[in-house]
Amino acid sequence: MSEFDTELDASGLNCPLPILRCKKAMNGMEVGEVIKVIATDPGAVKDFEAYCKQTGHELVSSGEEAGKFVFAIKKN
Repeated sequence: MSEFDTELDASGLNCPLPILRCKKAMNGMEVGEVIKVIATDPGAVKDFEAYCKQTGHELVSSGEEAGKFVFAIKKN
């Protein structure tokens, strides 16, 4: 996934910091924009799934690249 409007590197941060940083970054985004989040906390996978369910944002993609977890979340 290479089409995103904002990138957030939350590497080295543990739950719930990646979610909190993502939430803060998304506050300044327009509806329909996509944020790419990079995290190293394995708990982030479930956290971002739950976050998107609770907030109504779309988890466009979730995967692993070079030992890090990468998420693309579309603001709804």
